[in-house]
Amino acid sequence: MGFFSNILEKLGMKEAAAAPVIIPPAAAAPAPAPAAAPAAPAAPAAPVVNPIAMVDVMALLTDKAAKHPEKLNWKTSIVDLLKLLGLDSSLAARKELAKELYCPDELMGDSAKMNMWLHKQVLGHIAANGGNIPAELL
Repeated sequence: MGFFSNILEKLGMKEAAAAPVIIPPAAAAPAPAPAAAPAAPAAPAAPVVNPIAMVDVMALLTDKAAKHPEKLNWKTSIVDLLKLLGLDSSLAARKELAKELYCPDELMGDSAKMNMWLHKQVLGHIAANGGNIPAELL
């Protein structure tokens, strides 16, 4: 189980934590086929997947923040978000999470840039796994 799975578990998203949706960065588009090449057969239809049950992450985190002894700015800070969830927020832990979420190498050497990227990615991945994250936080 990876670090991101721990985040989902802390949010009560155990089903999503079993197989979290982690989207790697987009790869370069393949070159177009030559005009003389025969047409490729149509791809089979995608399997029908049960929709993910939504979890009210915003209410959960707001409630946790109200009860937390420290004033944490979890809406903008990855460190505060991890602290609020009771997870390791050290630089080493954040780098581990960044690698798991495919952080670009050029951001890994600058902790401030990595933290901003990581916060947006974590919230985006929570949303992709059934959490209600407002668009302004994504």
